[in-house]
Amino acid sequence: MQAPEKLLTAVVALARDTGRYQLGEFRRMPPGSGEHKGPRDLVSRVDIESERRLIEGLKRLQPDAGIFGEESGREGDQRRCWVIDPIDGTSNYLSGLDQFSISIALLEQGQPVLGVVYRPASDEVFSAIRGQGLQHDGRPATPLPAGLQLADALLGTGFPYRSPDQARAFFACAEDVLYRCRGIRRFGSAALDLAYLACGYLQGFWETDLQPYDVAAALLLLEEAGHRVSNGDGEPYRMGEDRLIVAAPAGVHDELLPIVARHYSPGEPDGWRNNA
Repeated sequence: MQAPEKLLTAVVALARDTGRYQLGEFRRMPPGSGEHKGPRDLVSRVDIESERRLIEGLKRLQPDAGIFGEESGREGDQRRCWVIDPIDGTSNYLSGLDQFSISIALLEQGQPVLGVVYRPASDEVFSAIRGQGLQHDGRPATPLPAGLQLADALLGTGFPYRSPDQARAFFACAEDVLYRCRGIRRFGSAALDLAYLACGYLQGFWETDLQPYDVAAALLLLEEAGHRVSNGDGEPYRMGEDRLIVAAPAGVHDELLPIVARHYSPGEPDGWRNNA
């Protein structure tokens, strides 16, 4: 089996190559391009071609690993598999906004052991190998200062545009949180938001109904950074099971979690359980 460090180097090279293709097509399609695969859920030929390139490259690196791609679904052995989001932030990409990313994670028995989030527009690489710490552009990320509190935190989130049942809880929560923190940002790429959080550029995050391909790589980044990642009960976040994710360094998480949990009721249709 290939050494993890060499595998990570090869995955980063593959992400960069795919990112160059994406930048070559960027702003060449008019706003409104793409097709709807669901309500407010877009896919373009660039997503599909990007995922094809990533899968082809990852199969060369790990022929026995399965695949879980946003556009192509699952194939092969899912006990050891690559989880791929070829463009996280497709709506941004199709509108000509450069806040989009490529997310690649290698899972073993459902847990990420290698993760890469790549931002083509700035050639930034956020990466981790389990147990080896978080890296930003190949260098160890600088840890956040101890004792950070919610009042000093800039938070990230995402609108529940695919989940109308979450809208009331989201807007009430956002109003409640807004005047307790430094500010709220909504960039449109959850994988990138969580990578920023891991590196300390955001200091807290909550959102509902993220999919495994949105978060698989970033969850490892957050774990290696030592951040807390939970559901609304404060239990460890379960990818693919929990609707609600709350992530932050310890002090901010302690303050943010009860505020978020107050607005998202468990056991109800708009709660944090994924009953699908």
